[in-house]
Amino acid sequence: MTATTGGQSGQRSRAVPPGPPRRAAPGLFVKLATDRLALMRAAADQYGDAVKISMGPKTLYFFNHPEHAKHVLADNAANYHKGIGLVQAKRALGDGLLTSEGDLWRKQRKMIQPAFQAKRIAAQAGVVAEEAAALVGRLRARTGPFDVVEELTALTLGVLGRTLLDADLGAYGGVGHAFEAVQDQAMFEMVTLGAVPMWVPLPKQLRFRQSRKELQHVVDRLVAERRTRAGDWGDDVLSKLILSTEAEDDPAVGRQRMTDELITLLLAGHETTASTLGWTFYLLDRNPEVAERLHAEAVEVLGDRAPVYEDLHRLRYTSMVIEEAMRLYPPVWILTRQALADDEVGGYHVPAGSDVLVCPYTLHRHPEFWSEPERFDPERFNPDVQSGRPRYAYIPFGAGPRFCVGNNLGMMEAAFVTALVARDLRLSRVPGYEAVPEPMLSLRMKDGLPMTVSPRS
Repeated sequence: MTATTGGQSGQRSRAVPPGPPRRAAPGLFVKLATDRLALMRAAADQYGDAVKISMGPKTLYFFNHPEHAKHVLADNAANYHKGIGLVQAKRALGDGLLTSEGDLWRKQRKMIQPAFQAKRIAAQAGVVAEEAAALVGRLRARTGPFDVVEELTALTLGVLGRTLLDADLGAYGGVGHAFEAVQDQAMFEMVTLGAVPMWVPLPKQLRFRQSRKELQHVVDRLVAERRTRAGDWGDDVLSKLILSTEAEDDPAVGRQRMTDELITLLLAGHETTASTLGWTFYLLDRNPEVAERLHAEAVEVLGDRAPVYEDLHRLRYTSMVIEEAMRLYPPVWILTRQALADDEVGGYHVPAGSDVLVCPYTLHRHPEFWSEPERFDPERFNPDVQSGRPRYAYIPFGAGPRFCVGNNLGMMEAAFVTALVARDLRLSRVPGYEAVPEPMLSLRMKDGLPMTVSPRS
């Protein structure tokens, strides 16, 4: 069953999407807490491209067609604010770029955008290559099984620290675990819809409060160290944030904004790229013929040197592999919005105040646009082949005004790391291990990815 995909018309439809009956709500709540991906896939498989899901006091409108995504995220984006989950996650994350709205969001986006301009990203290629080479060195020294996701998390934090903050985050031990506790709390807020008071002494909430204190300490140290260079401000995000928050009338408000924005930037930035790389190496191990072709390209393009910015367009197959990994396991697996006014999506009426969901995880598996959608096939992204797919059938970085600001940096980092690792090493899963997706703020791997490493001759 497929919903119509037309946009708005002069006469608004009052049609209601199909969906599970209200009596199914208890089971849906269980799925929301325990298997969110299965919940979304079952809804799309059973009811089609537009689904109404009633869950107690909440009614969710789930749209799963490229034209639906285009309408909600781009064409009529002004009618949609951040929705269910992210609203509640604000209690954990504060008012950073991920959760803020309106004038504050526009101010934050305008402040941070220059740090991600193409010219500046190109100038950071050497830093990214250095961090990627250092990762290869650490992996080469490994003996026995290890969690490659931990190494990738350290890598991505290192890249973000040097490229965006002009700081060494490796000097702040345990910061990755602190971010994990904050993400766990944010997801807890999403699933419980913010119904559990923050003061309740659950182990998860106690870890979160301690982690926020640790991250606040990191932010304060970063700011204090940067202020020693006052008068020599750079074009990095930390410098711009300090100057921006100093303009706040209330210093406490400025300090809180600084913390919220930095924590959100670092959490979202390092988690999504580490997740993408983890899934890429997992899929390469499961598809050795792809891994060999990737290795051959890395040898041909790079030889024995480090990658440079100009190599990005030469590492074509590398990019295809990464794009296909993000199709199957998009770093941003769901996008939630709330309708400010009545709307019509795909011929269906969406009342003001409704929670609207667009799920890249299911959209990227839509059988109308992806043949054999569960199969890993980088050739889907061969630039020499016209796919005929709609633009919004593939949205791993979101779409519209809230399109991920760090996509170019993330893609360069993923390409450099994937190429260098494929050139020099073989990463192999521990026998019998199957990765399980864990849909948190990003689509990470539950329990990590245990692998072994061996050098290529």
